[in-house]
Amino acid sequence: MRVLKTRSEFGQVQKGCVLTIGNFDGVHAGHRAILREARRLARQKHAEMVVMTFEPHPAAILHPDKAPAVLTPLPLKLHLLREYADDCIIVLEDNKELLSLSAEEFVDEFLMASIAPSLIVEGDDFHFGAGRTGDVETLRAFGASKGFGVEVIPPRLIELPTGETIRVSSTMIRYMLESGHVSDAAGALSCPYRLMGPIVSGWGRGRKLGFPTLNMEKPDQIIPADGVYAGFVETADSQAELLEKAERIPAVFSTGQARTFGDEHPLLIEAHLFVTPQGDMAGKHMSMEFVRHLRQQHKFGSPEELVKQIGKDCRQAQGVLEEFLKGDQA
Repeated sequence: MRVLKTRSEFGQVQKGCVLTIGNFDGVHAGHRAILREARRLARQKHAEMVVMTFEPHPAAILHPDKAPAVLTPLPLKLHLLREYADDCIIVLEDNKELLSLSAEEFVDEFLMASIAPSLIVEGDDFHFGAGRTGDVETLRAFGASKGFGVEVIPPRLIELPTGETIRVSSTMIRYMLESGHVSDAAGALSCPYRLMGPIVSGWGRGRKLGFPTLNMEKPDQIIPADGVYAGFVETADSQAELLEKAERIPAVFSTGQARTFGDEHPLLIEAHLFVTPQGDMAGKHMSMEFVRHLRQQHKFGSPEELVKQIGKDCRQAQGVLEEFLKGDQA
């Protein structure tokens, strides 16, 4: 798979390709429906499939103080997109000049002049151009006059445990994670939410309590709400190696402050693995897949009370993860 990052490389794209454009943060179930259909149509037309995404999010350039937190940093996003974009991904570096282009200028300067797709596949909420003035109907109108077709994919809907049906979106997934509803987020993402980052030294209290942990440096991603979770861990020597592994070590996670030992502690992101890692983990990388929220954080009256609760958390997490794997293999 080719990843093109400069306009001088766009000439490598085959004319008449099938193109889909979006930020694709999370590469969620709605995105995957668009990507699957784009790939199907590309194969039907014997054309190259091309995905165009952006780095950073446009809001990070235009309104940095209001930019949404990231679900999938670029290396993880490219890894997830690779499953669908078996030909080519364009990573367009957002800047004020690009974001100031009108909808028609964007089509002329970035689509027709450099790429010349025969078909563009988008969701019904697609917007483009300065001020997001262009939408799928604008795109259809341009396509009719400039020589490309437009295929619009309906939104993906999921039913929550409450019985409510909602539209899958990156915004909704961010809300789910920030409120601790990681199992709902997994349904919207089509997989558990994944944090990735370097392993750092912790306070060592978990080891003294009999539950040693691996601690993650705070990543540039949304961190699920403070709480205790069941999930899976992977470790590797580098981020690139981590993306290729499928290790899935069952674990119990804790995000938040260790309030039992005082309120002065910074945010901790830690995992107690049910299989003890081998060797020195300093300098390695880890990922954490959040499967289910177990409980909120509490301040316990003593370390002994905390140890007793952690034991309960581990037993509950083991049951949750065993059930998850049975469903995953069914």
